[in-house]
Amino acid sequence: MSLSKVIKKYKINEQPNDFSFWQSRSYEERLDALEQIRKEYNLWRYNAEQGLQRIYRIVKRK
Repeated sequence: MSLSKVIKKYKINEQPNDFSFWQSRSYEERLDALEQIRKEYNLWRYNAEQGLQRIYRIVKRK
């Protein structure tokens, strides 16, 4: 599948509604987009890929 970018110019009072755009997409496409945004945010914010968190607990032995 080849994706191509489409850029459209609108007058400020004729801009399309983002809500109607996302409502026209399937739930799989919306979840894929959300997951992509989450990954990009984590990479930007924490400069690392998101993985499983590790929790360490120190236990004192008697």
